Amino acid sequence: MAARTPRRPVSAVSGVQPKGRALRGISPSAPAGTRTPPPAPVNAPPEQAVPDTVAMFLAHLEMEKGCSPATVEAYGNDVMQFETLVARQGLSLAAPESITRRRVESWLADLHRQGVSKTSMGRKLSSLRAFFRFCARMRMIAALPTEGVGNPKTEKHHPAFLNADQAFALLDARENTPAAFSSDRMPSHYATRRPPDAPAAPDREKTAAVKARDLCLAEILYGSGLRVSEALSLNEGRINGASATLRIPGKGGKERLAPLTDTARLALDTWLAQRSILADTAERALFVGERGRRLNRREAQRILERLCRQAGLPQAVSPHALRHSFATHLLEAGADLRSVQELMGHSRLSTTQRYTHLNLAHLTAVYDKAHPKS
Repeated sequence: MAARTPRRPVSAVSGVQPKGRALRGISPSAPAGTRTPPPAPVNAPPEQAVPDTVAMFLAHLEMEKGCSPATVEAYGNDVMQFETLVARQGLSLAAPESITRRRVESWLADLHRQGVSKTSMGRKLSSLRAFFRFCARMRMIAALPTEGVGNPKTEKHHPAFLNADQAFALLDARENTPAAFSSDRMPSHYATRRPPDAPAAPDREKTAAVKARDLCLAEILYGSGLRVSEALSLNEGRINGASATLRIPGKGGKERLAPLTDTARLALDTWLAQRSILADTAERALFVGERGRRLNRREAQRILERLCRQAGLPQAVSPHALRHSFATHLLEAGADLRSVQELMGHSRLSTTQRYTHLNLAHLTAVYDKAHPKS
């Protein structure tokens, strides 16, 4: 049996600590006892430190697996919530060999009582499985306490998506008339703030630039099937106009090429010609927000909500709904699943299969065309 591993802050482990945001409720770079507010609903005691085993696991995710800071943070939060529970029982992940399957099941039951959704419970359990697999590879434990613990059964659901007519209405520039951008109707977040020493662009130019940015963002989300995080992380240098592709930095440090439609290229050229009206001089981001710097997710959400209202759609859709619509329309038009997988940047085909909620009329048409007895 492996010796008990001491507990100490992340920063004490070979000087390595995960990049990006600190774990919620735990500040690795802060002095001992200094904490940010803990996450709800699990409240960790103020004196709780990150066990060395957890710190090494997070460093492994970042340094060896190339996980993004957001992914490292999510894993750390999930594992430390489990640490909070077992700490009440006099145990710790500093000694992973002391954790049994019964403790894991007790944790899941505790999450259920707190009203945590089954989807979130499954994700937290997946994080804990990854931690114990790491411990097994490091020979800290002989058996996996998560072995045989199944994920909570969840109801299958699909995010909102647009049909083809709705998507065209959303992206039709004629629907975005100048009157919709008049000063008395324009949302406050479109009032771009510039540095005090920078000359303010005329309202007409600023309005046109905002319109060009919004349409370009929507065209790229739908036409190339990007995640909103991928679209917002784009810089000007990742655009290859000659081959009509975008170089997309995806999850896990992977990079892929995404095609640009003709309308997306036109929208992109229009936006790039006016981008300097909104963007700060030193800003490299393709899409910029109200302060002249990189657009954030909330602003992207507002943009799509406004476009949906202008197009007369019955509901607002999220940026991810355009990506979902992209995959759905490709499959309905006859694209094969493997090709859609590549375009979406999915590492597993099972992830792409979640987008195959084709309507009954389409399935019937395929059946009538392909089955010899139809």
